[in-house]
Amino acid sequence: MRVPLSWLGEYVDLPEDVSLEHVHAALVSVGFEEEDVHVGDVTGPLVVGQVLELQPEPQKNGKTINWCQVAVGPTAVDPSVETHPDDVRGIVCGAHNFVVGDKVVVSLPGAVLPGPFPIAARKTYGHVSDGMIASTRELGLGDEHDGILLLSSLGLDPEVGTDAIALLGLDDAAVEINVTPDRGYAFSLRGVAREYSHATGAAFRDPALSTTPGVGSGFDVAIDDLAPIRGRRAVTTFVTRVVRGIDATRPTPPWLASRLRLAGVRSISLPVDITNYVMFELGQPIHGYDLGAVSGGLTVRRAAAGERLTTLDGQTRDLDLEDLVIADESGAIGLAGVMGGATTEMGDATTDVLIEAATFDPVSVARTARRHKVPSEASKRFERGVDPRVSAVAAQRVVDLLVELAGGVVDELGSVYDVSEPAATLFLPDGRAASLMGVDYTDDEVVEALLAIGADVTVADGGWSVVPPSWRSDLVDTAGLVEEIARITGYDRIPSVLPVAPPGRGLSREQQLRRQVSASLAAAGLDEVFAYPFVSAAQNVAFGSVGGAAAPAVRLANPLDSASPELRRSVLPGLLDVARRNLARGLVDLAVYETGTVFLPEAGATYGTATVPVGASRPDDELLASLQASLPAQPRHLGVVTTGSVVDRQPGQSAVAASLADALDAVRVAAHAVAADVTFRQTTHPSLHPGRTAEIVVAGEVVGVAGELLPSLAAELDLPRVVAVAELDLDRLMQLARVEPEPSPISSYPAATQDVSLVVGVDVPAGEVLSVVREGVGSLLENVRLVDDYRGDGLPDDSKSLTFALRFRATDRTLTQVEATEAKQGSVRLAAERFGAALRD
Repeated sequence: MRVPLSWLGEYVDLPEDVSLEHVHAALVSVGFEEEDVHVGDVTGPLVVGQVLELQPEPQKNGKTINWCQVAVGPTAVDPSVETHPDDVRGIVCGAHNFVVGDKVVVSLPGAVLPGPFPIAARKTYGHVSDGMIASTRELGLGDEHDGILLLSSLGLDPEVGTDAIALLGLDDAAVEINVTPDRGYAFSLRGVAREYSHATGAAFRDPALSTTPGVGSGFDVAIDDLAPIRGRRAVTTFVTRVVRGIDATRPTPPWLASRLRLAGVRSISLPVDITNYVMFELGQPIHGYDLGAVSGGLTVRRAAAGERLTTLDGQTRDLDLEDLVIADESGAIGLAGVMGGATTEMGDATTDVLIEAATFDPVSVARTARRHKVPSEASKRFERGVDPRVSAVAAQRVVDLLVELAGGVVDELGSVYDVSEPAATLFLPDGRAASLMGVDYTDDEVVEALLAIGADVTVADGGWSVVPPSWRSDLVDTAGLVEEIARITGYDRIPSVLPVAPPGRGLSREQQLRRQVSASLAAAGLDEVFAYPFVSAAQNVAFGSVGGAAAPAVRLANPLDSASPELRRSVLPGLLDVARRNLARGLVDLAVYETGTVFLPEAGATYGTATVPVGASRPDDELLASLQASLPAQPRHLGVVTTGSVVDRQPGQSAVAASLADALDAVRVAAHAVAADVTFRQTTHPSLHPGRTAEIVVAGEVVGVAGELLPSLAAELDLPRVVAVAELDLDRLMQLARVEPEPSPISSYPAATQDVSLVVGVDVPAGEVLSVVREGVGSLLENVRLVDDYRGDGLPDDSKSLTFALRFRATDRTLTQVEATEAKQGSVRLAAERFGAALRD
């Protein structure tokens, strides 16, 4: 919310030397966040001038310019004194909407207009133009650019040489604060002024009390308040008024246009500017209709099936059955609380205006604005709650300004619908504020703080009965009242005390194991990253397929990026994007991992069908179960990507390139961290290199896949030729892990080592042979490793030799070589039985 200081000063007393820093500090002390400051975009010499001479000069390009002599100082128009040379300037002007004698705004050399657009004396069209006669747009006061700004059109007749910056309100400044969702009343000068008063004690003048609302009658308004989905009133107040005979072409006064500009809204036209001005002033959104374009009366209802509406931004929208609309006899003419319709828009030809000030259901407005992607200043206020008691006042304020500034006449036609109810009475027990805040508040402090925010307070047995003010819809419980007491009396009084952690059972087993996996991978030299869960359909097909076939994916109704509209079925696309981004920045040696959820809907299932609860109500257990059932499975996966070098080139050491072995090692590290036994089997994957792809197996169940990207896919993704990846279902891995790992006793006896080389067919997986060797050796085996895979001379073409290093150890004796050899022979016999293996000579 931007707060112009001159506007703020109308409702609260500001110091004479007030600064932006002072106002920011005051508002921060009552709970607002400081955002920014905004000062006028016009600097330098900007003065009132009067045209003394005007000479039209046709040009060769067909354009006619005016060579003007303009008085910019008092001596130029005072015949009793000699004219100072600098008080008359020669200026070239291309506009033709002025004559000799008109008073205008002159930007002298050294001035800077919005843009920024610096002004300097320059030669043009055969003359030296010593300044510029400014238009409304060039001054930042509006979009009008049909000619220069004539001060007489604003009802102004200042002295020549007067400072035009002050005259037009261009010297104002504004502070910007962040308004939290629970404090919608602060989206108005009325609300901010009240908060400044709380912070400083300055006298507050409520603008809602300075206007006496009138009442119109005879205009038909029907409230079709049928909202069974919500169980809440769609409309609580709806006030209409009529003003006839306005001149919509009149210029917006500079002070009003300047304030709107500082508040962040551009000047559009006088009637629209007035409605925006009142919205910022009182926090009540106002909509104005061209009464001549309205057919019959108004009806507030839900949209009909197939109904469409062209809104003020020119977009034709297909309406939803849940959209609340304003309609006349022709159909919908506006999205209630969000945006008006184009058919009843106020324009230059508008003479009769229908004013609407209403209070709509915040949930309904919020959902409509998000559904149609049309956030507006009005919806921003309705979503956070609008004071229902200010609707009639705001309508009257617009009526008064249309009469004063647009020359309109008040009509008795109008209507009033008001079913708003006072806020529920809250009970604040004596001592509750002190117990929650840790501050010894006196009874007087409690009462004064609640009265200051506008609440009605009466003494009750054991405490106070408190009725929150109509503009504080966020105050619904005792805790909210205590927060207000703490805020008004000062946050600095709250002591800094560290809370004592409540006793509990600590982390769950799954949480502990996830942390162990992450810590182990980081200790092994991998870097943890987090990628967005949003991917393209092609990425889901490439990495989230099942059995090589495309699998269903969750598609977002409102994606942040249209190129990534689906939720990921795999964590690998995000990791590969991370790798590509790092490679583009010169970081070529990468080993990264991520643990995150994936989204695995079932084919044919429909998700997100549960009725979403009303924002202000708490869902019951049955509804929560329904919502949970409407979500797809979301297991947590672990993904790993390595590329570049795992060992850098250095003296005496060649670089070692990353490969599939490094991805498999990362999987072993993760499995070891949760005490799971992992093995690998050769497999295929549509996006991985054939022959260099393995499925990850734990307890006989496939839990993931590892491999190297297809070189063609790596090139398509702008990645190196060799990129090793792995992905596994971390949740399933933890379920299959041993709950209580069995520690192996450390023997004090020496080990016996032997090697065995087995000749098997080239199609026999080495991992299966290793498992058979481990099984055949028996209980004396302490460790077995594959140390060589030989194919070549001395072996048949369809065979390979696998060499395993065996380490034996007993817990109660020193093993002999005979015992070790007998154990090794057991593995040879079993391998011969299973695979036809032969001992290599």
